[in-house]
This record gives sequence, C-alpha cells and structure tokens, in this order.
Amino acid sequence: MGEAFVWGLVGGSSLVIGGVVALRVAITRRVLGLIMAFGAGVLISAVAYELVHEAFETSAGDGGIALGLLAGSAVFFGAEILIDRLGGGEPPDSGGGHAAQAGRALVLGIILDGIPESLVLGLTVLEAGTVSVAFLAAVFLANLPEAIAATTALSRAGRNSTRIIRFWVLVALGFGVTSLAGYVVLDSASQRTVAIVLAFAGGAVLTMLANTMMPEALHYGGKLAGFMTTLGFALAFAISSVQ
Repeated sequence: MGEAFVWGLVGGSSLVIGGVVALRVAITRRVLGLIMAFGAGVLISAVAYELVHEAFETSAGDGGIALGLLAGSAVFFGAEILIDRLGGGEPPDSGGGHAAQAGRALVLGIILDGIPESLVLGLTVLEAGTVSVAFLAAVFLANLPEAIAATTALSRAGRNSTRIIRFWVLVALGFGVTSLAGYVVLDSASQRTVAIVLAFAGGAVLTMLANTMMPEALHYGGKLAGFMTTLGFALAFAISSVQ
C-alpha cells in the first residue's frame, strides 16, 4: 500500500523539479515552446498506449471508453471556460493576462490529467505487485515540461515564486495520496469503472493539448515544434514498448 503512495509521489515530483528549473534557469520563449512540443509528444503517446489502449482492453467494448473520453474533455473544456471568465479583468492579448490564462490552463490540465493517472499508478501496483515502469516514466516525463511551461507563464504573470513551488509540492503530495486511493478504491471497482477512469484522463489530456499546449508550442517554438513533438512521442513509445 505504501508503495502506491511513493510511486504517485515520484510521478508528481517532476512538477517540483520543473518548477525549480523554470524559476532558476532563464528560458527563452522559443526554448519553452520546444519543451512544450516535446511534452506534447510524450502525452500523445501516453494517451494512445497507456490510457486509451489500456481502457480498450479493460472495457471489452462496453462503451466505457467513449463515456470517459467525452467526460474528460467536457470537464476540462468547461473548467477552462470558467477560468477564462474568472480572470476576465485582463485583456487576453495583454502580456500578463495571456500568460496568466495560459498558466492556469496548463495547471488545470496537469491536475485533471494527474488525478486519474495517479489512480492508474496505484492500480498497476495493485494488479502487478509493482508499478508499471513505462507508465511511470510517461507521467514523469510529461509532467516536467508541463510544469516548466506553467511555472514560466505564472511567473511572467507576476505570481510569487515561493507560492508556485509550494503549490507544486502540494500537488505532488496530492498525487501520492491519489495513487494510494487508486490502490485501495480500485481494488473493488468494476472493469468498466477502471476503463472510464483511464479514458477520462485521455479525454482531458487531448483537450488540453489541442487548446493550450500544442498551439503555444507552435507559436513560440516555430516549425521545429513538429519535430520535437515526434521526438517526445518516439521516446515515450520506446519506453512503453520495452515494458
């Protein structure tokens, strides 16, 4: 049981690492865009091979995948609209306003993606007796550029550095607790429920990629963003195929 918490914490620890890197190292907008492109590729691979494919094998074609994908997408979409409206005091084209909105959207994506992913990490410990190395690596690698991008955006919007790092620490701890919950709660869950959880994560991630991460990557990274996305996908797929 304790192992599930530890692996969830390890997966979330890259958020703290990414936050520290973003605050300590001067990162140009172009480099940030390429980092985001690489992370997008990692996430696409994780969605395809570690979330949706696993959900397909688990659901046995009973419709859980479609329900989970739509629910994850709808929740992210609705929450993103709400965040935009709550932050409506700043014009979207202003530097601070745009950075704050992009940062909040990335944080939202990290949380909506990370909660079900952490549940899945706990589930892999439950089913196999140890964590899935491929899935853990995908979670860790994807969190790193996401945290760098979100921290950079929030910092440029004037957010306090200490509060940003404290927030990432709390999120990482939360992912550890969620992984533990996945170990305990999903022990008695039906296969359909597990499939919906996996697909929910996939739907939230895909929507975040399309709405936030990939447009930002192309805008700041230029045409090289496509190559970096493919590189991230290839690396994550290679790790997954070794498992």
